[in-house]
Amino acid sequence: MPGARRWILPFRATEPLSPARQRWLQRRRREAQQLMALESRFLPLLLTSLLPILLMPFTARQGRQGLALLALLIDGLILQAVLTLPVMGPMAYARLRQGLFLATGALAGVGLWLPVALGAWPIGIFRPVQMVLLSLFFLITSMRLVHVLARVPRVNAKVMAGGAAGYLLLGLTGGVLATATQVVVPGSFSLGAAASHQVLLDRLIYFSFVTIAGLGLGDVVPSNAVGERFVILLSVASTLYVALLVGLLLGRFIASEEVEMLENEELDRELR
Repeated sequence: MPGARRWILPFRATEPLSPARQRWLQRRRREAQQLMALESRFLPLLLTSLLPILLMPFTARQGRQGLALLALLIDGLILQAVLTLPVMGPMAYARLRQGLFLATGALAGVGLWLPVALGAWPIGIFRPVQMVLLSLFFLITSMRLVHVLARVPRVNAKVMAGGAAGYLLLGLTGGVLATATQVVVPGSFSLGAAASHQVLLDRLIYFSFVTIAGLGLGDVVPSNAVGERFVILLSVASTLYVALLVGLLLGRFIASEEVEMLENEELDRELR
């Protein structure tokens, strides 16, 4: 693959390589090919991240229909995240992390169907625990996605779709955590006049995206110290994520352009 070849070009040597260096280059080639194969999965991840945001108002329907739609949307996102993010790193440690990742996603996904069976969210601690599990899975997914994007051998539209999916996942994480906060500490957020006909999760996901975008529209606001601290943490996390993501992708794009220039110079010398 041309992209994989470019990625390892700076590590070529004019003298014969040692066996250790050859094995290292082979691992880098395999990893580059694996990462390039993942590019086709970034767009589906973006779409499955966008669907819950767009269709969340329809989950406000009373009864099992709205709850079933919510479970289907979130489970589709969980499944796509699992399919997109591979096992990378030392095998034993990577498999352990993958096992924890899968277990968290499975618990969060299966737990969404209990309200469907009951026709409503159970009273008590179940809902905040479910929201924390779901937000933990989204947060892990965002972090793993950044790790993958930091290692991709090239930057193109598909990779940019992966970065956008990570931003949407961050907004979903904030909304789900805000929901858990509101359930555990009622009154943490003032939900505004529209709260009477909108589901709590939908309203707070909207608030999360308004916060990370820095808009501050004022229709949903924190109303106690817990809500205020949550907004501070969400604002800092979103700023750091965007700065990190832009820096990684921009650095990778500049590096790939420089490698392409070196490759063209090498081809010119060979033609001469």
